[in-house]
Amino acid sequence: MLTLSMDTLRRGHARFLSLCDALQAPAQLAARLFVAKVFFLSGLTKLRDWETTVALFTDEYHVPLLPPDVAALMGTGGELVLPVLLVLGLGGRFAALGLSVMNVVAVLSVPDMPEPAFALHVFWGSLLAGLVLWGPGRWSVDARIAT
Repeated sequence: MLTLSMDTLRRGHARFLSLCDALQAPAQLAARLFVAKVFFLSGLTKLRDWETTVALFTDEYHVPLLPPDVAALMGTGGELVLPVLLVLGLGGRFAALGLSVMNVVAVLSVPDMPEPAFALHVFWGSLLAGLVLWGPGRWSVDARIAT
């Protein structure tokens, strides 16, 4: 019969926590790279065909409080600049928060969004929330500046 002492359990738990700590930086980098790619590619798509982008913001995306051309410019600019900051981890929490706002606006602007697309936005939002709350991690410019 297998019996575990409290000391054995504590050592196992400590090893598990050490492993989790060791994996934090690569996990935060992976989250930054994944989300940044999604938003940056979206920004490039908007930039490639500006007339269509403005038309989409006029007819499809109903961004509250902003004229469509201003919303298109701000959205495209944010999708091109914030992901670069996020990848570098430079102003990482600010970049993640900015992309979070854009993500929420995207969901609110497309009222008939299909469920799979909505699920992707929730996933991206969850990764961004983690980066806002815990920062971009040790493998970031922010971490280098802080030391």
